[in-house]
Amino acid sequence: MRFTLVRSPIIGVAAFLFAFAVTTHPAYAAEGAAAQAAVANPFESEILAFEAADKAHMPAPGGVVFVGSSSFKTWNLEENFPGRGYINRGFGGSTMADATYYVDRIAIKYKPRTIVLYEGDNDVNAGVSSELIVAQLDKFVRAVHAQLPQTRIVVLSIKPSIARWSLVDRMRAANEMIKAYVERNDNLAYVDADYVFMGWNHKPRPELYDPKGKLHPSAEGKKIWAWLLEPYLKNDSDRDMASN
Repeated sequence: MRFTLVRSPIIGVAAFLFAFAVTTHPAYAAEGAAAQAAVANPFESEILAFEAADKAHMPAPGGVVFVGSSSFKTWNLEENFPGRGYINRGFGGSTMADATYYVDRIAIKYKPRTIVLYEGDNDVNAGVSSELIVAQLDKFVRAVHAQLPQTRIVVLSIKPSIARWSLVDRMRAANEMIKAYVERNDNLAYVDADYVFMGWNHKPRPELYDPKGKLHPSAEGKKIWAWLLEPYLKNDSDRDMASN
């Protein structure tokens, strides 16, 4: 016996109406929107975690905020700046464009006196040009100073690393452009960490890097970062940021 499949128009209409009802249900729509947001903004979960922490305890205004990629995310600031309550808003794998995109939610909201910024490492690794890195830095600076004109922004240079040593020339080219930009603007400072991470053989010093990936600074490397940044973080500092 041969069976023939008959497509009933009534069944087809019913299936369509069922599918329409499901996909337009508020819960389904919310879930879909969340999934799309996660794809478009892969760091959203980390930003939401920051916001949850703020709801539990909002830092007082006038402090210091560290914004950057995973090299900052992995930094326990309390170890190098004990008792100061500095805010760490590093999020792993981020770029200068990502820091700019989230600047309201990870920096401006705290009304800080100083922002320490470390981005560009992942940009260079992803093939982003020096010009585009600086263009995004300019957007970050403008966004901050549009609302907080007196906030100082300390830009930490892109570090050389063992893991990305093949990119060192491009990183240094980006650093030169970043430094030139900083020197043309007020309330900015550029902190050069390149030379202190280098050994006598002009290669990165192994002890200054996490041995797991040889990309992020080790505890010793972070001590050096802290030493370099310290003069720019004092509350009573009257340092002329534009001259550095």
